[in-house]
Amino acid sequence: MTDAAPQQALSEALHGAGYLADEALATTLWLAGELQRPLLVEGDAGVGKTALATALARAGGRQLVRLQCYEGLDLSQAAYEWNYGRQLLAIRLHETGSQALHEADLFARDYLLSARCCRPSPPTSPACC
Repeated sequence: MTDAAPQQALSEALHGAGYLADEALATTLWLAGELQRPLLVEGDAGVGKTALATALARAGGRQLVRLQCYEGLDLSQAAYEWNYGRQLLAIRLHETGSQALHEADLFARDYLLSARCCRPSPPTSPACC
């Protein structure tokens, strides 16, 4: 096996996922994966950053979680918002696999979303109900 074999395999996997990567990009992606380090991909809109991430996720058999960033986005909005009731229902659903709990989770989610959406909003924000 040559030193280029792992990078070549990644390049072929990306090609199979619909993305053509040159040798430098395949090597960079492979090294980031081997070293278990994040990789910052930057560029103008439309150059293929999301397409690369999508192809890399497909090639690795992983799910892509995409976060649309915008000015004013903070950590609490980007990471998650803790909802104790919904989390507890999700845990119970996972533990039992019960259809009744699944329906309760859907009901609670819809209720919480509508309650969150329909709370009084500041005069500067549009009402969502």
